[in-house]
Amino acid sequence: MKNGKSDRRSFLTAGAGAAIGALAAPAIAKAQTGLNWRMVTSWPRNSPGPGWTAQRLADKITRMSGGELTVTLHAAGEMVPPLEVFDAVGQGTADMAHTASLFWSGKAPAAALFTAGPFGLTAVEHNAWIYHGGGQALWDRLYEPFGIKPLMAGNTGMQMGGWFKKEINSLDDLVGLKQRMPGLGGAILSKLGGTPVTLPPGEIFGALQSGLVDGTEFLGPWSDSAFGFYRVAPYYYWPGYHEPNGTGECLINAERFAALPENLKEIVTTACAAENSISLAESEWHNAEALKKLVEERGVKLRAWPEDILAAAREAAGEVLDELAAKDALSGEIVASFRAARDQAESWGRVGYESFYKARGAA
Repeated sequence: MKNGKSDRRSFLTAGAGAAIGALAAPAIAKAQTGLNWRMVTSWPRNSPGPGWTAQRLADKITRMSGGELTVTLHAAGEMVPPLEVFDAVGQGTADMAHTASLFWSGKAPAAALFTAGPFGLTAVEHNAWIYHGGGQALWDRLYEPFGIKPLMAGNTGMQMGGWFKKEINSLDDLVGLKQRMPGLGGAILSKLGGTPVTLPPGEIFGALQSGLVDGTEFLGPWSDSAFGFYRVAPYYYWPGYHEPNGTGECLINAERFAALPENLKEIVTTACAAENSISLAESEWHNAEALKKLVEERGVKLRAWPEDILAAAREAAGEVLDELAAKDALSGEIVASFRAARDQAESWGRVGYESFYKARGAA
């Protein structure tokens, strides 16, 4: 059995290919003719979860197009820094990116909702909003001034609340606490007295180890395990109220996407949709395995958020969304659409899912 250090190094070092083993797509020779696109990402190469998804997406587009459109992946820092991929695509330095919209709140305030919203939509509910509830049209409008076409292209499922060096027993324990927490979750943490810090994924472990942050959230048990957070922060909290789903995005330079022939546009959009489904199933499966291993083999102390924290966070989440809606007209439209989708999903979820989970648990 690998120790935590070797697990983490399996995708952070040159030997990262072993981390995904047989799941890695075979190398595809570039076509002599056709388009050659560069995809940049915010993830370390082959990192379990979004790193795998990004590589599969690049390979899938290349294979499905028969080489008419060859996509070469450049992981975080290989071509541009991980939190600069948005600008790289908009300016045409790169043709595509695989990342998460919560990183771009400083450029477009409502962007974070297209990853997840606090106390908001689960992965399936988020898909329903984007595909059928008007979310995609709003997302397109949000990114249009930047010259970018966004598409959903991956999902890491339900998130966890975070890793901490010390146990958190009440709201008072959040006061002054420094946590890696980007996006709207960070805005909530600030209202609760904590200090949110934004860091790219590849820098989180070092920040925890050095004391730059006292805790971190990232994704779910599977991806979190691979980054080795449990080695320095053994308290693992649930639920991830700040991000009840983990939608990844494919960013495409809008002019280059518009110039594609229709068959290649269809291939790109279909490949993104396929990865959105495949990655969610993959995360659900591995998260269940990883959580069991973390608790039973690695001594992780699983904790539920104290009720006073959840109550305060719910109230703060409403304030954060109200403040976001007031920033500009488009942000107001996006927040209203998101809230309408959440209200619709909640009524059906209570009848369809919540009741079933209770019934299944009693069986």
